[in-house]
Parts: sequence; structure tokens; C-alpha cells
Amino acid sequence: MDLATFNALPASDAAATVRPCADIGSWVDDVVAGRPYRCRDSLLLRAMRAAAEWTAADVDAALAHHPRVGECAAGDSVEARLSRTELPAAAEATAARIAAGNAAYEARFGRIFLVRAAGRTAEDILANLTERLANDPATEVLVTAEQLRQIALRRLETLVEEPAAASVGVPA
Repeated sequence: MDLATFNALPASDAAATVRPCADIGSWVDDVVAGRPYRCRDSLLLRAMRAAAEWTAADVDAALAHHPRVGECAAGDSVEARLSRTELPAAAEATAARIAAGNAAYEARFGRIFLVRAAGRTAEDILANLTERLANDPATEVLVTAEQLRQIALRRLETLVEEPAAASVGVPA
């Protein structure tokens, strides 16, 4: 959807548009309350600033909607469709090592492993998972929150486009 359409939506519809990016109520409310946005960069800046305030509880709540890395998100929701476009294909051996790493991560930290998969190979993801298993719990909360921020902002950028006029040099 283009930015003008997003700006004009009723608040509940705008929230429904933003929520698949990160299901954190205070963040969704903050992003929606910032409308109307002059340009997509303003929207993304507001979203980034609001995401900087996420707590460990916010992150844990948002993770309830994420599939394990390496597993295909089920369903036809916007969030599931976005998730399926982000995951790279993995060779069987790499997929098995990611699955084993997921289990070790969950046993160690009590939550699913989350990484911004878009733009990464399965081998990159496996290396990140292996490296993060060595983190202490406090560090890992911070790393997970940063990964969720990256996912949320990338998804928001995908969902809300600049108006056509802005892309041809017409002032916004």
C-alpha cells in the first residue's frame, strides 16, 4: 500500500497493517499515532525510535508469533506470508544443524531463536545461531531485540511504499 493510503486509514486498519511487522501493542500504537507521515523515511524513523523502547517482555510476546528459524510459517496471515519470503533455502544437512541449534537455543534461553533471515543464507543463519549460543542471557535479550527491530523495519518498509509522485521527484 502506498503511504497516502496508509495515512488515510482508520486507526484500527492502520494498526492491522503495522501489527504483522512486530506484534507489540505499544509500538503499533506509536507508529499509528505518528500519522500522517510526510514520507516513508519519516514513518521508518518513528518506527525505529519506538522500537528502541522494547523490553524483554515485549520481545517475548512478539516471538509468540514467529516460527522457528528453518520452519515454514503456516497459515495465510500477512505475517506468515512475510515470514515465508524471508527464509532462505537450506541443504538438508544445514537444515538439520539449524533444527538442532534451535533446540539447544530454546533449552538455553527459554525462547525461540530469532534472526533477520532476509538477505542471509542458511549457512549465515547457522553461523549466527552457533555464535549466539555462547551469549549470556542478558546479552542475548539485547541481540534478539535488535534482530526483531530489523525484521519489523524491513517488513514495514515492504508493506508501505512511497507515493508514485514521490518516486519521480515531485515534492512530497
